[in-house]
Amino acid sequence: MDVERRNNVTVTGNPEGRTVVLAHGFGCDQNMWRLTVPALAEDYRVVLFDYVGSGRSDLSAFSRDRYAFMDGYAQDVVEVCEALDLRDAVFVGHSVSAMIGVLAARTAPKRIGALVMVAPSPRYMDDDGYRGGFSAEDIDELLASLESNYLGWSAAMAPVIMGNGDRPELGEELKNSFCATDPDMAHVFARTTFLSDTRNDLESVTVPTLILECTQDAIAPREVGAFVHRAIPGSHLVTLDATGHCPHLSAPEATNKAITDFLAGLK
Repeated sequence: MDVERRNNVTVTGNPEGRTVVLAHGFGCDQNMWRLTVPALAEDYRVVLFDYVGSGRSDLSAFSRDRYAFMDGYAQDVVEVCEALDLRDAVFVGHSVSAMIGVLAARTAPKRIGALVMVAPSPRYMDDDGYRGGFSAEDIDELLASLESNYLGWSAAMAPVIMGNGDRPELGEELKNSFCATDPDMAHVFARTTFLSDTRNDLESVTVPTLILECTQDAIAPREVGAFVHRAIPGSHLVTLDATGHCPHLSAPEATNKAITDFLAGLK
């Protein structure tokens, strides 16, 4: 299969620059990076794509068996990198994609040479000595609501995830993105996301890593950012002056500056 068509791959920016791959989170697509691309395009080659089941990807390529596991999404990343023959790319992943990037970098270390983790979470469920932000009961209720009434769940949860209640247009955009996703495929991605536990995978990270967190985030509280920072030796943690789980939309200037400052410091 043509991977570039399957994952709706878009390449823009400076063809002579280092490649930066932008990866969206659950319920989203590459359009969520539209405020970041202009900040990168002059100096960097920018690659965007949609995971199978999201955006304008080839929905006929969706497989419940493959995408019931984080490794299935990581394989999408690896195959996009291979199709474009990327070397030493910088992978920028939002939310669950931050951990998908960790798995992809371990699988294809020559393809990915640095990570930017935007509002990452290796486990959303609380555990002994670990605060992920949700109890087991919370996750069960979230998934049950999503699977019984996806459109209703999207309308209720999008403003919570986005935060910034004084800017309702942001929550509306996220709701519309959720609602544009095939519900059955969204159910699979949601279970893969919210039931994941990739904490032990953080120790495999050996590339330069930037972690971006927000001052208030209902999905990934600051304890999670601190945990990821401790687990990845030499990583950089930046707390953005932003609220919500999507700072690339709610606070693009601060997010873009943190990313470009990090990129400028890479060899």
